[in-house]
Amino acid sequence: MLNTDILIIGSGCSGLYTALKLPRDRKILIITKSDAESCDSFLAQGGICVLKDPKDYDSYFEDTMRAGHYENDRKSVEIMIRSSQKVIQNLLDVGVDFHRDADGNLDYTREGAHTHKRILFHEDETGKEITKHLLAAARALPNVTLLEYTTMLDLVEENNTCYGAVIKTADGKIETVQADFTIMATGGVGGLYEHSTNYRHLTGDGVAMAIRQGLRLRDVNYVQIHPTTFYTTNPEDRSFLISESVRGEGAKLYDKNMNRFADELMPRDKMTEAIRKQMAKDGTDFVWEDLRPIPYEERHAHFPNIIAHCLEMGYDPDKEPIPVVPAQHYYMGGVWVDHESKTSMDRLYAVGETACNGVHGKNRLASNSLLESMVFAGRAADDLMASYGTVRKNPELFDKVDLDQYRDEDALMKLYADLVRKEIEKADQKMQIIEDKETAEAADLPPAIHHRGDKQPAAPRQITA
Repeated sequence: MLNTDILIIGSGCSGLYTALKLPRDRKILIITKSDAESCDSFLAQGGICVLKDPKDYDSYFEDTMRAGHYENDRKSVEIMIRSSQKVIQNLLDVGVDFHRDADGNLDYTREGAHTHKRILFHEDETGKEITKHLLAAARALPNVTLLEYTTMLDLVEENNTCYGAVIKTADGKIETVQADFTIMATGGVGGLYEHSTNYRHLTGDGVAMAIRQGLRLRDVNYVQIHPTTFYTTNPEDRSFLISESVRGEGAKLYDKNMNRFADELMPRDKMTEAIRKQMAKDGTDFVWEDLRPIPYEERHAHFPNIIAHCLEMGYDPDKEPIPVVPAQHYYMGGVWVDHESKTSMDRLYAVGETACNGVHGKNRLASNSLLESMVFAGRAADDLMASYGTVRKNPELFDKVDLDQYRDEDALMKLYADLVRKEIEKADQKMQIIEDKETAEAADLPPAIHHRGDKQPAAPRQITA
């Protein structure tokens, strides 16, 4: 059995930020399912929002609420916005190099559904720039141990209190970890979808643990589709994101006849709907996105990696439009947490994409994800330390854990993927019944029998031995 003060499951920006905000006299173990850099935080292109001026508060708040269809938790939105400058300063302190203007001041860009420019960025690799500095800072701490290629198989709990986890290490050994507190930062659910911008190993493990243990969930079927990813005919390819900031800086969308068909700055769900409608009308598998309206120098300075990928795929954005198609991108729902990131199980926290504090509502506003994950990761660290005096260990519980039930990891992972997929389907069906009833009442008709097949995630990728 391994022993640690705090167990963090996941090496994305939320897990790393939590570790950096905890006291240096606490022993911290971070485990991650793949290598430390294979997390969706590294893939974030566009940027990170910040309240750059108090006068922008009302506008920023309204933009976030409107994008979320006003289903957002208003307190969570307020906390995120008012904490943003502190997070940005923390990132600057660890060496994050945000783009600056000619005078050396922080520069800002704009993305879809934002009224004003309030997004800090580093080229088109903002997530990589942030996460690599957080990772370097965490690795430099003597109280932090990072285990790569280590998978969480289950939580160890009794009487709704979490005492640690069962893990499988890189060498195939199944171990238990006793921890005073456990923090799930396991990422999203993209690995359950045929087309996703996420890494394939991110299959909603934290949500699966919550379902298995009977934890409270929230908005479990709120899955965001990004409107523009590079179209490819290879089903094995991870969908390559064409950042929303490309359209924010002036790129245009065209149908098969090279006519514009929508406002490029609509919220993501509305933009996705418009693209899918146009694809159906045209009988095509994609629409065109033209980067050439962006001035040449700005285009190459801001989006070098996107341009490089397009060239690699046989398209030159300086000479022609590129084919784009919607794909699964982000998970707004997940494990229910309060404003301090506590789950419904004692001594268990959830942060980042696996958690749902309601800040995003039904649809996330562009570039709020990195900010939200770190704001509430910091709050988890603060709350955890404030309640440390009540911790009692339970070593006898670990003697009762039957490790043999975890030997077949492939079967277990398939079970967990099915749990998440079925929970999403169930929530979709329940929502559809409610919508059908409301529609029928408005039209004075009997409710229809309907299934939301178009909204269900594809079956998980087959897991083979």
